[in-house]
Amino acid sequence: MNLLLHICCAPCSVYCIESLRGEGIDPTGFWYNPNIHPYQEYKMRRDTLLDYAPTISLPLYVREEYGLRPFVKAVAGDIAHRCRYCYAVRMEETARFAADHGFTHIGTTLLVSPYQDHEGIRRAGEAAAARHGVTFLYRDFSVGFREGQEKARALGLYRQKYCGCVFSEEERYEKQIRRDLDRFDPERLLFQESCRETGGKNIGQGGAR
Repeated sequence: MNLLLHICCAPCSVYCIESLRGEGIDPTGFWYNPNIHPYQEYKMRRDTLLDYAPTISLPLYVREEYGLRPFVKAVAGDIAHRCRYCYAVRMEETARFAADHGFTHIGTTLLVSPYQDHEGIRRAGEAAAARHGVTFLYRDFSVGFREGQEKARALGLYRQKYCGCVFSEEERYEKQIRRDLDRFDPERLLFQESCRETGGKNIGQGGAR
């Protein structure tokens, strides 16, 4: 088996690669994640993987694409089901690349997360693999999720706080956003004394022109 393993981030890869190597499968890594935003987050995850791969002798391909605009266009009509697009676009490119470079199988570290839709990932992976003449290798890596995260923490790997896209980042702060809505009443004037002292001008903008 010649496996191209799509990697969503370094921490998620820790257990997956150890598990596969325990089966006698030595994967080659493949970075392709145009769904991760904003750019500094994308860069941090990519560069963390670039630093980690040599430490475990992992061959790695990087398919560079920061795809904010195509992503937003693709999911704008159905944000609630955006993960389908994320799975499909990454599995499609992984399968295409695998076929073009002589790999027989593809897999993904997305399967380590118990919070991901495993059946959705499996369907996307199998469909993409079939279109390109390779085989999708399904493994339920989620049994090692906690173990992998603990090892990633011990290694000092950057561990993100949300799945990847701007909408998942928004969901991370959903409670804070709701608290802010309750906190700020648009009918209540803030800093009234300061406004009087500056003649009603917004000193942060240097006044109106």
